[in-house]
Amino acid sequence: MIRVTVYNENVHEKLDPAVSAVYPEGIHGAIRSFLEADGDFSVRTVTLDDVESLTKEVLAETDVLLWWGHIAHHKVPDEVARRVQEAVLEGMGFIALHSGHHSKPFRALMGTSCNLSWREDGDMERVWVVKPGHPIAQGLGRYFELPHDETYAEPFDIPEPQALVFATWYEGGELFRSGCCYTRGAGKIFYFQPGHETFPIYYDANVQTVLKNAVRWAAPTARVPLDCPNIRKIGTE
Repeated sequence: MIRVTVYNENVHEKLDPAVSAVYPEGIHGAIRSFLEADGDFSVRTVTLDDVESLTKEVLAETDVLLWWGHIAHHKVPDEVARRVQEAVLEGMGFIALHSGHHSKPFRALMGTSCNLSWREDGDMERVWVVKPGHPIAQGLGRYFELPHDETYAEPFDIPEPQALVFATWYEGGELFRSGCCYTRGAGKIFYFQPGHETFPIYYDANVQTVLKNAVRWAAPTARVPLDCPNIRKIGTE
């Protein structure tokens, strides 16, 4: 079993009836549901209300952490973000979802502002598979479409992805690097753009395939803390 933790700030669901109507169990609940149904994952969820529960011990027991946040990034304690960053460097997988590009952990791991252009009017989104041989793209066609989503557009201030798996075209003509892979230390990182809170993105079968593939790809084969001791010359120990 791959041990998964899903963080969702769960603020929109409390404040906006339109969001709670789409995700009555929260975005974290929707993601947990399809991951658990797969049978290969054990899943725990964390929201902003209990974000301090992301202790070093919990992160050590997490193979992959998925992170959805939007309007409450600033409320995540810096210490929690630091613990997440350190866990990734030691081998934990990290998947940043939609507006998680501005989360404290993702920005710390990228080392850039992670700013982007956006437009919120529910345009159709066509997600192109630009690296079909990548493990995250398995089981998908050449592209898939989402009837409505928030538009994200370049420029996107991130480091050059080590692998670009998906690129998105919107009906307004915008383009966006929507599926980006990185490694930091021993950890694998995936950023995936689809997922605006007012649209049922996480019920889409293609999106669910992407995220299940991404969890499997990001799961570590080993967790090895980096040890850089004061050493002696060989033969003088």
